[in-house]
Amino acid sequence: MKVKEVIVVEGRDDTAKINQTVDADTIETNGSAVGKSVIEQVRHAQAKRGVIIFTDPDYPGSRIRHIIDQAVPGCKHAFLPRDEALAKNPDHKSLGIEHASAQAIKHALQGVYSLSDESYYEIEREDLIAAGLIGGANSRTRRERLGELLQIGHTNGKQLLKRLTMFQITRNQFEEAMSQVLQEENNDC
Repeated sequence: MKVKEVIVVEGRDDTAKINQTVDADTIETNGSAVGKSVIEQVRHAQAKRGVIIFTDPDYPGSRIRHIIDQAVPGCKHAFLPRDEALAKNPDHKSLGIEHASAQAIKHALQGVYSLSDESYYEIEREDLIAAGLIGGANSRTRRERLGELLQIGHTNGKQLLKRLTMFQITRNQFEEAMSQVLQEENNDC
């Protein structure tokens, strides 16, 4: 699989894993203190080929994603579910793209999103409450699974509506994903 855009990752282990999986070029941020030179590289790559931000599914990864997205508008985003990014060795409690399978990385890169500044709201807060995504006993688990299915990453209750709107998730996409979440819950019972 060849990726046209340049992929922004956190470090060299992520680059190595990406290069084992797909044919792509990367820019490494080397941590969450994203410097001016990295921003300039990303800006140049965005102008020439486009950029996919693909950071670890944790707070530092989210921070890096936010910094770059604010500095270089128009980047695409790929998300990896937390459970796909955990180290396989139980003694090594690390989380990152470097621990993901090739299949998980390909799936994340095939499901990239472009953020939108358009502020239309097809899904409302009441929909999230009715779906048990906010304020319920299983809300966190449901949000995690919904984020995986829609490939929008893990969010807390406050962030979910914003993320659904940013990625222009339609009511139909939301309802189909929620139907699958509820069906999986019922099958587990």
